[in-house]
Amino acid sequence: MIADKIRAAFDEASQRHTRPRQLIAERLIQHATSGTDFTVDDLWQELRKSEPRLGRATVYRSVEMLVNMGLLNRIEFGDGTHHYRVCGGTHHHHLTCTQCHCVVEVDVCLPVEQIRTIGSQTHFDIEGHSLSLFGRCEKCRSAHSA
Repeated sequence: MIADKIRAAFDEASQRHTRPRQLIAERLIQHATSGTDFTVDDLWQELRKSEPRLGRATVYRSVEMLVNMGLLNRIEFGDGTHHYRVCGGTHHHHLTCTQCHCVVEVDVCLPVEQIRTIGSQTHFDIEGHSLSLFGRCEKCRSAHSA
């Protein structure tokens, strides 16, 4: 269960169970349950309502820790901005709308052989990858043509 993984990640990263860490973990669990994405600033502003002294850096470090552990995904948008989403750890990529920023998880990837070929041709030992797909969703295309 993703809630247990998030709590365990905070336990693993620090022995101290501070109120800010608990608030961050609980809010991320809510995002995981609802499937919503967020920015660090959005998350920080939400959390400051119940913990006014919470520092942005604390939230940022927590988010980055969970990205590095594979529990959060950083979702890039065509305009250079990004959001985060609790995705649950299975390998997938995201398709994002350049207009409304809706996010769709897609279960497509480059074939392993192609990744190996790219590594061989560039003399890289590829350790991971990210595939960003951008476009306009059906709703935005319909609104634009109306």
